[in-house]
Amino acid sequence: MQNPGMHEKPARIARFYMEGALRAGGVAPLPEASAHHAVHVLRMRPGDEVVLFNGRGGEYAGRIAAMDRLRVTVDVLQHRSLERESPLAVTLVQGVSAGEKMDFTVQKATELGVAALQPVLAARSTGRITGERAELKRAHWRRVAVAACEQCGRNRVPEVLPVLPLAEYCRATAGGGARLLLSPQAELGMRAAAARLDGAAALASGPEAGFGEDEEAMLVEAGFVPVRLGPRVLRTETAAIAALAALNALAGDF
Repeated sequence: MQNPGMHEKPARIARFYMEGALRAGGVAPLPEASAHHAVHVLRMRPGDEVVLFNGRGGEYAGRIAAMDRLRVTVDVLQHRSLERESPLAVTLVQGVSAGEKMDFTVQKATELGVAALQPVLAARSTGRITGERAELKRAHWRRVAVAACEQCGRNRVPEVLPVLPLAEYCRATAGGGARLLLSPQAELGMRAAAARLDGAAALASGPEAGFGEDEEAMLVEAGFVPVRLGPRVLRTETAAIAALAALNALAGDF
């Protein structure tokens, strides 16, 4: 029988995102939030193995060197050139939805390998977020994406772009790659749409109740092709995730 006072090592090696440069042979202090998680949630101890990454490519093996309350330092060991990115670089153009629904979409999209997230304000988006509030929301969604990367093994954090009104996004959008608009009225299916993809795509998904007809027309004018996900109407927190999973199965890394 195990002594209840004995320290149990985590079942899986914890991963922590670090801002700034990392160097094999150096020592890195964990950010306060990560240190709190390591101490109070994971119950880690000096000597425990960790993985560090800073979004600049690859990851570093590490070992907790010292802990003093919420001051946790890590010995940075060897660099490993590991990437877990999808070969299909998708920018998710997501109509801003309410609270936890948007957080869920950001979290799961990150797990599914999305390359960037472009939040857009649509007519049916809940609330008006502009100015400082929009930047606070953006920072919050980036933290959600970082946490998802720590959990799922990604070493690159998807870019969370500034919140834009949909009309402004449509006027400014440019660049290569296919553009897909999730629309229950579309005739083109996801399988046929995926066959046309070549390494990059933008995927537009509406907020609660979807994009309006005039908004869909704006997106089509901006080069988006309407596609459907089958005969059922999906909730906003389901639609983008189902589409990303389908794209990965058809043209990504599933």
